Amino acid sequence: MRSAVAALDHLVLATPDLHATTAWLSEATGVVASPGGPHVGKGTRNELYSLGHASYLEIVGPDPAQDPPLHPRPFGIDDLLLAGIAGWAVAVADIEASIAAARRVGYDPGPAAEMQRRRPDGALLSWRLTMPTSASVPFLIEWETPMHPATDAAPGIELVELRARHPQPTVLSNVLAALGVEMGIERGPEALLVELTGPAGSVWFA
Repeated sequence: MRSAVAALDHLVLATPDLHATTAWLSEATGVVASPGGPHVGKGTRNELYSLGHASYLEIVGPDPAQDPPLHPRPFGIDDLLLAGIAGWAVAVADIEASIAAARRVGYDPGPAAEMQRRRPDGALLSWRLTMPTSASVPFLIEWETPMHPATDAAPGIELVELRARHPQPTVLSNVLAALGVEMGIERGPEALLVELTGPAGSVWFA
Protein backbone atom coordinates (compact mmCIF):
# COMPACT_ATOMS: atom_id res chain seq x y z
CA MET A 1 0.00 0.00 0.00
CA ARG A 2 1.42 3.40 -1.00
CA SER A 3 0.76 6.65 0.79
CA ALA A 4 -1.17 9.25 -1.19
CA VAL A 5 1.92 11.45 -1.48
CA ALA A 6 4.08 8.57 -2.72
CA ALA A 7 1.44 7.49 -5.26
CA LEU A 8 0.60 11.00 -6.45
CA ASP A 9 1.21 11.77 -10.10
CA HIS A 10 -0.53 15.14 -10.16
CA LEU A 11 -3.15 17.34 -8.58
CA VAL A 12 -5.74 19.06 -10.75
CA LEU A 13 -6.64 22.67 -9.96
CA ALA A 14 -9.60 23.45 -12.24
CA THR A 15 -10.53 27.04 -12.99
CA PRO A 16 -12.95 29.06 -15.13
CA ASP A 17 -10.11 31.52 -15.91
CA LEU A 18 -6.65 30.02 -16.40
CA HIS A 19 -4.83 33.35 -16.68
CA ALA A 20 -6.38 34.81 -13.51
CA THR A 21 -5.77 31.68 -11.43
CA THR A 22 -2.14 31.27 -12.47
CA ALA A 23 -1.50 34.95 -11.79
CA TRP A 24 -3.06 34.65 -8.32
CA LEU A 25 -1.13 31.47 -7.48
CA SER A 26 2.13 32.95 -8.73
CA GLU A 27 1.67 35.99 -6.49
CA ALA A 28 0.60 33.90 -3.48
CA THR A 29 3.51 31.46 -3.68
CA GLY A 30 6.20 33.52 -5.37
CA VAL A 31 6.62 30.98 -8.17
CA VAL A 32 5.58 31.55 -11.77
CA ALA A 33 3.91 28.56 -13.48
CA SER A 34 5.34 26.87 -16.56
CA PRO A 35 3.24 26.86 -19.74
CA GLY A 36 1.74 23.45 -20.45
CA GLY A 37 -0.26 23.27 -23.65
CA PRO A 38 -3.70 22.70 -25.16
CA HIS A 39 -5.83 19.58 -24.86
CA VAL A 40 -7.00 19.57 -28.46
CA GLY A 41 -10.70 18.85 -28.81
CA LYS A 42 -11.29 19.20 -25.05
CA GLY A 43 -11.38 23.01 -25.10
CA THR A 44 -8.81 23.29 -22.30
CA ARG A 45 -5.16 24.06 -21.74
CA ASN A 46 -2.93 23.94 -18.67
CA GLU A 47 -0.05 25.47 -16.77
CA LEU A 48 2.18 23.52 -14.40
CA TYR A 49 4.16 23.53 -11.17
CA SER A 50 6.54 20.76 -10.16
CA LEU A 51 5.97 19.26 -6.71
CA GLY A 52 9.14 17.17 -6.90
CA HIS A 53 10.72 14.73 -9.33
CA ALA A 54 7.58 12.62 -9.84
CA SER A 55 4.52 14.78 -9.15
CA TYR A 56 3.13 18.13 -10.19
CA LEU A 57 0.23 20.57 -9.94
CA GLU A 58 -1.82 21.05 -13.10
CA ILE A 59 -3.88 24.21 -13.42
CA VAL A 60 -6.45 23.55 -16.14
CA GLY A 61 -9.00 25.91 -17.61
CA PRO A 62 -10.75 26.95 -20.84
CA ASP A 63 -8.54 27.53 -23.87
CA PRO A 64 -9.78 30.66 -25.72
CA ALA A 65 -7.71 29.68 -28.76
CA GLN A 66 -9.88 26.59 -29.35
CA ASP A 67 -13.41 26.41 -30.67
CA PRO A 68 -15.95 25.41 -28.02
CA PRO A 69 -15.79 21.61 -27.62
CA LEU A 70 -18.61 19.31 -28.66
CA HIS A 71 -18.81 17.90 -25.14
CA PRO A 72 -18.54 19.52 -21.69
CA ARG A 73 -15.01 20.36 -20.62
CA PRO A 74 -13.52 17.98 -18.03
CA PHE A 75 -13.61 18.58 -14.28
CA GLY A 76 -16.86 20.54 -14.54
CA ILE A 77 -14.95 23.58 -15.83
CA ASP A 78 -17.93 24.94 -17.77
CA ASP A 79 -19.91 25.34 -14.54
CA LEU A 80 -17.16 26.66 -12.26
CA LEU A 81 -17.33 30.08 -10.66
CA LEU A 82 -14.11 29.74 -8.67
CA ALA A 83 -10.93 27.69 -8.93
CA GLY A 84 -10.62 24.59 -6.77
CA ILE A 85 -8.96 21.19 -6.49
CA ALA A 86 -11.03 18.98 -8.77
CA GLY A 87 -9.10 15.73 -8.77
CA TRP A 88 -5.87 13.85 -8.33
CA ALA A 89 -4.09 11.16 -10.31
CA VAL A 90 -2.29 8.07 -9.04
CA ALA A 91 0.68 6.93 -11.10
CA VAL A 92 0.72 3.27 -12.18
CA ALA A 93 3.16 1.29 -14.29
CA ASP A 94 0.48 -0.88 -15.96
CA ILE A 95 -2.95 0.71 -16.02
CA GLU A 96 -4.77 -2.37 -17.32
CA ALA A 97 -3.32 -4.50 -14.51
CA SER A 98 -4.26 -1.84 -11.95
CA ILE A 99 -7.83 -1.64 -13.27
CA ALA A 100 -8.14 -5.43 -13.15
CA ALA A 101 -6.76 -5.58 -9.60
CA ALA A 102 -9.23 -2.95 -8.39
CA ARG A 103 -12.14 -4.74 -10.04
CA ARG A 104 -11.20 -8.00 -8.33
CA VAL A 105 -11.74 -6.39 -4.93
CA GLY A 106 -14.99 -4.63 -5.84
CA TYR A 107 -14.10 -1.22 -7.25
CA ASP A 108 -14.31 -0.37 -10.95
CA PRO A 109 -12.21 2.68 -11.90
CA GLY A 110 -13.56 2.49 -15.46
CA PRO A 111 -11.72 1.86 -18.73
CA ALA A 112 -8.49 3.57 -19.74
CA ALA A 113 -8.61 6.29 -22.39
CA GLU A 114 -5.80 7.54 -24.63
CA MET A 115 -4.73 11.18 -24.23
CA GLN A 116 -2.11 13.45 -25.80
CA ARG A 117 -0.82 16.99 -25.39
CA ARG A 118 1.84 18.85 -27.34
CA ARG A 119 4.23 20.91 -25.22
CA PRO A 120 5.31 24.43 -26.21
CA ASP A 121 8.65 22.99 -27.41
CA GLY A 122 6.79 20.69 -29.82
CA ALA A 123 7.32 17.45 -27.89
CA LEU A 124 4.25 15.19 -27.79
CA LEU A 125 3.20 13.71 -24.46
CA SER A 126 1.04 10.57 -24.47
CA TRP A 127 -0.67 8.88 -21.57
CA ARG A 128 -3.58 6.65 -20.62
CA LEU A 129 -5.98 7.40 -17.79
CA THR A 130 -9.24 6.43 -16.22
CA MET A 131 -11.89 9.13 -16.05
CA PRO A 132 -12.11 11.24 -12.87
CA THR A 133 -15.31 10.76 -10.90
CA SER A 134 -14.88 13.09 -7.90
CA ALA A 135 -12.31 15.25 -6.14
CA SER A 136 -11.49 12.71 -3.43
CA VAL A 137 -11.34 9.51 -5.52
CA PRO A 138 -8.14 9.39 -7.57
CA PHE A 139 -8.01 8.43 -11.21
CA LEU A 140 -5.23 6.24 -12.59
CA ILE A 141 -2.60 7.39 -15.08
CA GLU A 142 0.11 5.59 -17.02
CA TRP A 143 2.59 7.65 -19.02
CA GLU A 144 3.48 6.23 -22.43
CA THR A 145 6.29 8.70 -23.14
CA PRO A 146 9.48 8.93 -21.08
CA MET A 147 9.03 12.66 -20.46
CA HIS A 148 7.11 13.49 -17.29
CA PRO A 149 5.72 17.00 -16.67
CA ALA A 150 7.22 17.12 -13.16
CA THR A 151 10.77 17.05 -14.49
CA ASP A 152 10.68 20.41 -16.24
CA ALA A 153 7.68 22.21 -14.73
CA ALA A 154 8.34 25.31 -12.62
CA PRO A 155 10.11 24.26 -9.37
CA GLY A 156 9.78 25.92 -6.00
CA ILE A 157 6.42 24.79 -4.65
CA GLU A 158 6.16 22.13 -1.94
CA LEU A 159 3.17 19.93 -1.17
CA VAL A 160 2.69 20.28 2.59
CA GLU A 161 -0.65 18.54 3.10
CA LEU A 162 -2.73 16.01 1.17
CA ARG A 163 -5.80 14.62 2.90
CA ALA A 164 -9.43 13.95 2.06
CA ARG A 165 -12.81 14.79 3.51
CA HIS A 166 -15.74 12.48 2.82
CA PRO A 167 -19.23 11.94 4.30
CA GLN A 168 -18.44 8.21 4.58
CA PRO A 169 -14.72 7.87 5.36
CA THR A 170 -14.83 4.06 5.40
CA VAL A 171 -16.29 3.97 1.88
CA LEU A 172 -13.53 6.20 0.55
CA SER A 173 -10.89 4.26 2.47
CA ASN A 174 -12.06 1.02 0.84
CA VAL A 175 -11.94 2.59 -2.64
CA LEU A 176 -8.43 3.86 -2.01
CA ALA A 177 -7.35 0.44 -0.73
CA ALA A 178 -8.63 -1.13 -3.96
CA LEU A 179 -6.30 1.24 -5.80
CA GLY A 180 -3.39 0.42 -3.48
CA VAL A 181 -3.41 3.82 -1.76
CA GLU A 182 -3.97 5.08 1.78
CA MET A 183 -4.41 8.61 3.13
CA GLY A 184 -5.87 10.53 6.05
CA ILE A 185 -9.65 10.98 5.75
CA GLU A 186 -11.92 13.12 7.89
CA ARG A 187 -15.72 13.11 7.93
CA GLY A 188 -17.52 15.95 6.18
CA PRO A 189 -18.50 17.30 2.77
CA GLU A 190 -16.43 15.65 0.05
CA ALA A 191 -13.20 17.47 -0.83
CA LEU A 192 -9.48 17.03 -1.26
CA LEU A 193 -7.58 19.03 1.36
CA VAL A 194 -4.35 20.44 -0.06
CA GLU A 195 -1.75 22.86 1.26
CA LEU A 196 1.00 24.20 -1.00
CA THR A 197 3.82 26.49 0.01
CA GLY A 198 6.37 28.57 -1.86
CA PRO A 199 8.92 31.30 -1.13
CA ALA A 200 6.22 33.99 -0.79
CA GLY A 201 3.70 32.03 1.26
CA SER A 202 1.20 29.18 1.40
CA VAL A 203 -2.20 28.46 -0.11
CA TRP A 204 -4.84 26.08 1.22
CA PHE A 205 -7.60 24.33 -0.73
CA ALA A 206 -10.50 22.58 0.99
